[in-house]
Amino acid sequence: MSTLTVGLDVGTRTIGLARMDRRTGLAQPWMTLSREGVKTDVRRLKSLLATVEGGPVAALVVGLPLELDGAEGRSCHLARQVGDALAAATGLPVVYHDERYSTVEASRRLYEAGYNSRQQRDIIDQAAAAVILEDWLASLPPQE
Repeated sequence: MSTLTVGLDVGTRTIGLARMDRRTGLAQPWMTLSREGVKTDVRRLKSLLATVEGGPVAALVVGLPLELDGAEGRSCHLARQVGDALAAATGLPVVYHDERYSTVEASRRLYEAGYNSRQQRDIIDQAAAAVILEDWLASLPPQE
């Protein structure tokens, strides 16, 4: 049984992707896609998921950018559009996970690793997707 989970940080201009083997709990930034519209994005993502190294993919975790008060705004609607369409296209289970502060945490980690803000631009979304995956895994009840 596959334990590979892919995380998505869906934004208005890009989608950051990360992958994680749930047995090890190690999330790796994977890639950043430029957005082209939900249908095109889902078609491209479905193709990528079919060929991901370490696959097959068992589940998808889509970051849900909730407002500070927990409300769902326009960005949440977009994330759900992509997640729901991806679930329908691939048959994979999709979990939505609160991603508040994931980009802030990703930026902090990259800064500590020696990346300045300019160097972070191309990889921040995939690093945020890795943070989303790690946070989701940490939120699961311990397995016995």
